[in-house]
Amino acid sequence: MSKILVIGEISDGKLNSGTAKVVAAAAQIKGDITVALFGADVSAAAADAAKLDGVTKVLKIESAANANPLAAVYAPQIVELAAGYSHVLFPGTAFGKDTAPRVAARLGVQQVSDIMVAHSPTSFDRPTYAGNAIVTVEAPAAPAIVATVRLASFTAVGSSANAAIESASSSAALPSHTRFVKLEAQKSERPDLQAAARVVSGGRALGSSDAFKIIYSLADKMGAAVGASRAAVDSGYVPNDMQVGQTGKIIAPELYVAAGISGAIQHLAGIKDARTIVAINKDAEAPIFEVADFGLVADLFTAVPELEGKL
Repeated sequence: MSKILVIGEISDGKLNSGTAKVVAAAAQIKGDITVALFGADVSAAAADAAKLDGVTKVLKIESAANANPLAAVYAPQIVELAAGYSHVLFPGTAFGKDTAPRVAARLGVQQVSDIMVAHSPTSFDRPTYAGNAIVTVEAPAAPAIVATVRLASFTAVGSSANAAIESASSSAALPSHTRFVKLEAQKSERPDLQAAARVVSGGRALGSSDAFKIIYSLADKMGAAVGASRAAVDSGYVPNDMQVGQTGKIIAPELYVAAGISGAIQHLAGIKDARTIVAINKDAEAPIFEVADFGLVADLFTAVPELEGKL
């Protein structure tokens, strides 16, 4: 039977919602699932992880060195911890994509990126060509399979379990060439873009950062997160952490509203798993309408305020 080690992600002292989706991927592989959490004090996150359905054990690796999520510091500890495990899974977030390759390199294995489906303990589906094709890959079982999970492809597991929580330590030599200086992050009262059930995105057609106010206003009315196309980000209308698409964030909300977004293939690759897509664009030939469940050919500066008014 497989022994699966899930590396949980912690944000602001809380368990990142993506961890529950990585556990869902682990459940497809089948086996004993252990969640490992690194930090200075991970008690709160560990309590949440222990509730995730399918988890048999939660490991707390607490030390002052783990206070900040540095991939170079976490990697040697994860490699030591991974002894005896058949799989080491990471969320397909910036944290996971930074840490997983280091672990794979230290173990001398090729990483499997963006798992969408697990057919067996060694066979997985993953996207390629901006999501236009899906390939099935077979990974060597030994010494371990290191992989990132495409969060948009999985539904989070429930939280009715009561797994054991244990403390663990590491004797791995930690690098001195990397040190934490500071963290700069966008703070928002809106839902996290990658975890939100509803997302409203704007494109280059908005014309300015000031014009994005109508997108923010509609999103707040809907309790939605706010995203943007790469064109809007490159034009400086919004920060790059709001970018949705192949080179931005891959999302799978219940509802995705695209206002003034033409629908370049790179953007569509980031929203293909959305349950319902609504497009507002004055160009009736815009590619976004080919994938939209509901399309409105209209000027967004008229349609968006009217839509908000109806809400």
